Amino acid sequence: MPSFSKYDVILVRYPFSDLTASKIRPAIVVNQPHVSEDSLIVPLTSRTNTLLAGEFVLTDRAVAGLNVSSAVKRGIYTVHSSLIIKSIGQLSSQDAQQLDRSIRQWLGIT
Repeated sequence: MPSFSKYDVILVRYPFSDLTASKIRPAIVVNQPHVSEDSLIVPLTSRTNTLLAGEFVLTDRAVAGLNVSSAVKRGIYTVHSSLIIKSIGQLSSQDAQQLDRSIRQWLGIT
């Protein structure tokens, strides 16, 4: 199984809640590489006009491998590596620092 690094931008297969189908969406890996077959991810969206506290638009979408302006969405999910299709980029250092601040804000860690 491929190992993904923290701040890799990936394409992941998100199953519908009824498990009848899935959609492929971008997300960011937020854990260090490890032996588990699970990864912690934060989702991305192209809907950037109504963001909640801690959500933000990426400043460098090209480095992240994204074709459109995208925003980090509030949420941390666990996915099995079999649902990750591939890595398409990496967060810029500025976006990585903002993501770390957002995660601490969401979790109430100062």
